Amino acid sequence: MVATPVILWDVMSTLVEEPFYAAMPAFFGMDLPTLLQEKHPTAWIDFEAGRLDEAAYLACFFKDGRAVDGEGLKAALRAAYAWMPGVEAVLADLKAAAVPMYALSNYAPWYRIIEDELALSRYLGWDFVSCETGHRKPDPEAYLHAARSLGVPTCDCVFVDDREENVVAAEAVGMQGILRGPDVEGLRVALARLGVPGAMCPKE
Repeated sequence: MVATPVILWDVMSTLVEEPFYAAMPAFFGMDLPTLLQEKHPTAWIDFEAGRLDEAAYLACFFKDGRAVDGEGLKAALRAAYAWMPGVEAVLADLKAAAVPMYALSNYAPWYRIIEDELALSRYLGWDFVSCETGHRKPDPEAYLHAARSLGVPTCDCVFVDDREENVVAAEAVGMQGILRGPDVEGLRVALARLGVPGAMCPKE
């Protein structure tokens, strides 16, 4: 691996709190199991992959086709997007060490709302979001497309995600993988073990 690898970050539940489990059911006045039962089974995946635009996604959000207040839903998500504890400091330290970083995320065009609220672009590029590339993890092409676009071999990439299947898929194409746990210090240690500059907290 090169002295300074490229880090490819999953976003939701790795860098940013996932609003699907609480904020979205609350917006619709239902609990999560009910939402899972009543929502369309593949609409969000198609929205993430760029196969549906926002209007088409909202039109088929529920299996029964009931109307959805799209602007209200986006406002609820906007209010719920927040940094995972401690992770912004990790990104800041890595940026200070000149580590190149990019998002490799399965997400819909609403990633722009996350950017509006949290400005992740201060630390990383939004280059590899599935709605823009058409490639969703754990499809190998999601990882290979990123490496090709950056002009680096997969062995010079570190991929971080909270889902094991996505990390396994990254490792299968030659990337170094880190499974994101709940402890941000554990994340720092994992990055440091792979030789990522700036991974550990600066000494006082």
